[in-house]
This record gives sequence, C-alpha cells and structure tokens, in this order.
Amino acid sequence: MLNEQELSQFIDNALYEDVRGGDHTSLAALDRNTQGVAKLLVKGEGILCGLRVAEAIFNKVDATLETSMHIKEGATVKYGDVPFHVSGNATSILTAERLVLNCMQRMSGIATMTGKYVDAIKGTKAKVIDTRKTTPNIRFLEKYAVTVGGGSNHRFGLYDMILLKDNHIDFCGGITQAILKVHHYLKINNLDLRIEVETRNLDNVKEVIKCGGIHRIMLDNFTADDVKAAVELINGSYETEASGGITVETIRSYAETGVDFISVGGLTHSVNSLDLSLKAEIK
Repeated sequence: MLNEQELSQFIDNALYEDVRGGDHTSLAALDRNTQGVAKLLVKGEGILCGLRVAEAIFNKVDATLETSMHIKEGATVKYGDVPFHVSGNATSILTAERLVLNCMQRMSGIATMTGKYVDAIKGTKAKVIDTRKTTPNIRFLEKYAVTVGGGSNHRFGLYDMILLKDNHIDFCGGITQAILKVHHYLKINNLDLRIEVETRNLDNVKEVIKCGGIHRIMLDNFTADDVKAAVELINGSYETEASGGITVETIRSYAETGVDFISVGGLTHSVNSLDLSLKAEIK
C-alpha cells in the first residue's frame, strides 16, 4: 500500500520541479474556464500500475477534476486500451499531464518486468524480491510497483534490516566478527532487527552456519548448482536468498534449487517504461 503522506509530499516536490510559477503554455493558450475531457491511452503491452498516484496528482493540481476509472490496478493491458478518463478544467488537466504519465509509465514498466520474472518461476516456492537499486525519492513508488507485478519487497532501506554485505564483512575483518559486532550493536541500542549475511562461496556459508544468530543467508553470484548445494547445506535452518546477475532466462534454474527468495536489481534499475499518452477527447 502507498503511504498517503509520503505520496502527497512527493507530488508537492514533483509539481514544484515542473510547474513552479505556473504552466505558462496552458495559461497563455487556453481560456481560464475552458473545460475538457482527456483519456489515458495505452500504446504498448504490460501490467498497468499507478492509478492511485494519477488520481492523487489530479486532485493535488485541481480538486475539481474528476477521474473515471475503467481498468483496475495490476490488470494486463494492450495497445489501444483506455484505463481512465479525466474531466474538468483543461488547464489543470494539462498541468498534471506529464507528472501523471511519468509516474504511471515507470511504475507500469516495473510491474511488467516483475510479472515476467514471477511468471518464469511459477510452480516453485521461490519469491521474486527487489533491492535498493532504485531511483532516489521515488523508491516507495517503485517498490509498490514490484508488488503490483506479483513480486515482494526486500528491506526498504538501511534502517529496517541488517544486511552484512561483502564490504561490511571485509572492513570488519570477517564474517564471524561482523555478526558478533551486529549482535552487540543491537543489544546496546535495544533494537530488534532481522539479520542477513551475504556469502560469496560455500566456505562462507559454512562459517555463517557455525556462527549462527542470523535470519537469512544471501548466496551472491553463485551458480545455480552452488545455490542448490548451499540450500542443502543450510537445510532449512535459515532463509535463503539467491542474488547477482539473475535474468528472466536463468531465474527458473535458481528457483528449482529450493531457494526461498531471488533478488533482482533489474526490476527497478533496468526497465523499459510502458508507453502511455494522455489525449484530449474532442467531440
């Protein structure tokens, strides 16, 4: 679910970036009281995402604008579909147009990409999850889009989970030292956070198991065969996550190893936006 306060703040900042002193093109070209209707036109194929965001943007620009939704969030759409109409002051519609499209195109692109990964591993127990490889200040929109596409969210940021990655471990002097330091930190700061440890080979996995006191083991840049060996070694003692360069073409081989989660940075950092347009309806 989208946080309404966070969404409102985002829209304020985005409108300031785009509008500031006014949409001078629309203000100059249109009479102040011109009324109009526009439709959202789909010009590609994918999973639709961002309808609530669009409504919130229109409402923020002009509370008198009315939206009529015809297609539900998360629906599969094709070229020529019309997810909604918006009606009211024409200048207000045009002022909101680009922000609505920018958000919905990217969010729909992420949902579409996620859906492809999720479809590729149907029938396995693995879940597709995202990463922190997101666009600054719109992470909450991008991670929401992942869920619309059928995926799940990893940690949201640095504040809500401990994830000991290779650099943490190297700077700390080793896996065991890092885990022990984390436990000390959590205790003295009275924090209750889940702990995940990144491993780079099976020897790392064995060290994490021996040390214990964690919740999930990340198997980073492992081959599918090595992931299978690691999952068997861990034997359900901890959650398992495969990560690193996994594509739509290869994800099935990883999912079939029995791993619990597969994280894919490409869900948010390497997507093509779904082509959408807002077109005036002239009768």
